[in-house]
Amino acid sequence: MTYKKRLSFLTFVDSLIVLTSIYIGFWMLNPSFNVFQSKTLLAASLSLLIWHHLFAYIYKLYNKAWEYASVGELLSILKAVTYSVTITGLLQLVVAGDIFLRVLLITWMLHMLLIGGSRFSWRLYRDTFMRQKKDKKRALIVGAGAAGTMIVRQLKQNTEADLDPIAFIDDEPRKQRLDIYGIPVFGGKEEIVNAVNTLKIDNIIIAIPSLSKKELNEIFEECSKTKIKPHIMPMIEDLLVGKLSVNNFREVQVEDLLGREPVELDMASISESITGKTVLVTGAGGSIGSEICRQICKFSPEKIVLVGHGENSIYTIDMELRKQYSEEIEIVPVIGDIQDRERMFSVMEQHRPDVVYHAAAHKHVPLMEYNPAEAVKNNVIGTRNVAEAADTFGIGTFVLVSSDKAVNPTNVMGSTKRIAEMVIQNLSKQSNTKFVAVRFGNVLGSRGSVIPLFKAQIQAGGPVTVTHQDMTRYFMTIPEASRLVIQAGTLARGGEIFVLDMGEPVKIVDLARNVIKLSGYSVNEIGIEFSGIRPGEKMYEELLGEDEVHGEAIFPKIFIGKTTLIDINKVEQLVNAYGIMSADEIQEYVLSLANNREKKLLQVAK
Repeated sequence: MTYKKRLSFLTFVDSLIVLTSIYIGFWMLNPSFNVFQSKTLLAASLSLLIWHHLFAYIYKLYNKAWEYASVGELLSILKAVTYSVTITGLLQLVVAGDIFLRVLLITWMLHMLLIGGSRFSWRLYRDTFMRQKKDKKRALIVGAGAAGTMIVRQLKQNTEADLDPIAFIDDEPRKQRLDIYGIPVFGGKEEIVNAVNTLKIDNIIIAIPSLSKKELNEIFEECSKTKIKPHIMPMIEDLLVGKLSVNNFREVQVEDLLGREPVELDMASISESITGKTVLVTGAGGSIGSEICRQICKFSPEKIVLVGHGENSIYTIDMELRKQYSEEIEIVPVIGDIQDRERMFSVMEQHRPDVVYHAAAHKHVPLMEYNPAEAVKNNVIGTRNVAEAADTFGIGTFVLVSSDKAVNPTNVMGSTKRIAEMVIQNLSKQSNTKFVAVRFGNVLGSRGSVIPLFKAQIQAGGPVTVTHQDMTRYFMTIPEASRLVIQAGTLARGGEIFVLDMGEPVKIVDLARNVIKLSGYSVNEIGIEFSGIRPGEKMYEELLGEDEVHGEAIFPKIFIGKTTLIDINKVEQLVNAYGIMSADEIQEYVLSLANNREKKLLQVAK
């Protein structure tokens, strides 16, 4: 129906309703055919008709999409009807000296009933008939607050939605057993299983943006007792600006269940240190390096230099950033190995970055146990090459991405990362460049993360292998880890080891159970096997050693660890001799050096 036809139709219907209301009201008090002969009534009818159409125009009763009508539209009808009847009564009083009060009261009620009924019948038709044309999944909404009720309203209004809201779950007692938008509040989270079975629910939507990680875990535990994988609503901001439809609910991810809250960083100071500057990132194609690049580009640097050894990974992040930022930022992909000292000096001299984020490193613990020489070559010598190039060309800030495995290391990878920290701390004492390191725990979603392994094992039918039932690790997400690294650059004064307060460590076996449940299986179906601790692994990780200062936070949840400096000559001896040392000799020496134990460099044949 076109707008003109719709306007004509509604005007005709409203005129009929207005005349019917006032004549029926008069007839109910004077049941005779004289009703059509009263000049007073005729004048009142004409007045009411004119004023109704005027107020209908003012309150846009002819412009509203009535299939989506709600309380706001009802209020518009109430105002238009009340004002038109009131003014008609006042005109009667002025012109005739009397007012047909009872007639007007009955007219008002009939007017409201018929106008409201004619409009809300469109909504009733849509909800009753149009929604039944399409098979919908029965949805249980966890959370009857602002977000949950908005979801229900959106789903009810969207005839193309795949979900049909059946009931709410909410822990607030005063809401339970009530109806909201015609949807009952079934009970608290302990009633999730009962609601799913009783109401034959197909989908569970968690719609509480303010949930803490602990509360989300509790709800997830209840949901996991059913066979339904819970989903989380999109961000309210995305819904409001139309970036996502209400159908774009995502599944709960293991990152959502981490038992820690994300750290809020100082975006203003980050912006000040990056906007309009040149930034260089090594390992830019890796999990952490590529996310650092994404985060940096949000702050509009003048130029970003992407340094990496693998051409495919650099090509991927280069294309991704160009697609979004090519008109605002100069993006320079550089293929180069940090072990190539001349190449690193050449790149640093050519681009003269203001800030360097050094994320390139070998990070896999068991692999580095088998290849200690490569760990030294990349993590120690490579770091020294990039750091000394930064010092030579007067770079403002150098941030080393380190690891919690650098604390009291028991493996080659952790030891080489600790020695890399020693290299930049030593440079910091004599350089104008501010050298700092950032330590954090395991990163979910990175290439070396345990999550992809668990998912592959589940897809193969299980079992999921965990090294030890008591093994714990600290975890954080890739975006948060990257933001922490960037924040460290703004806090740097030189020589610091920045450490994030990462909350409580997570048991790997608990992580495995959550991944299994999130994949739609029970632990009994997939199974968990304990394979034993691998070479170089520790039962738990630390973020600061006993000899390191853990003072007050320099920033919310960010601490500075002051580590014990060592004789840099010992590092030089390692660099000069590692190529002719055996794997066992390298392993023994880097462990003693990283842990600051007195040990002479093993004598090797010349």
